[in-house]
Amino acid sequence: MECHDNGTIFIENDVSIGQNFHITSGGGLCLKIGAHTTISGNTFITNIDHDYKRIGQHIMKQAHICNETTIGENCFIGYGVAIQAGTKLGKQCVVGANSVVRGDFPDYSVIVGAPARIVKRYDANQNRWRKSDAQGNFLSK
Repeated sequence: MECHDNGTIFIENDVSIGQNFHITSGGGLCLKIGAHTTISGNTFITNIDHDYKRIGQHIMKQAHICNETTIGENCFIGYGVAIQAGTKLGKQCVVGANSVVRGDFPDYSVIVGAPARIVKRYDANQNRWRKSDAQGNFLSK
């Protein structure tokens, strides 16, 4: 766990974390992981990006760019996932193994890939999981 420039990490109750977990927070922001979430091994979660625009200066000596990152409650994060700065996962999202995640994802989404995209969402009107497009819109049927 790393905190830079007054960043904080808040992990709610009943969170399970696998081996080789790395989490970083910076820029005075709080990186939050919601209750009852499971995080598999070899996973990285951050709210920090490194600026790279200054030619001739090593990236580690350039400024941090920090954006709020939150993981909702009851999420499942698969093995080898990287959750990048600025990501917001809603409640009970499932993230497939080895996914690279950046963006906003609504509650009850199944998210996979590199870059990650939504492939399913729970439809409360039909009481079932349904295939969706990458933006989370339900497909026909």
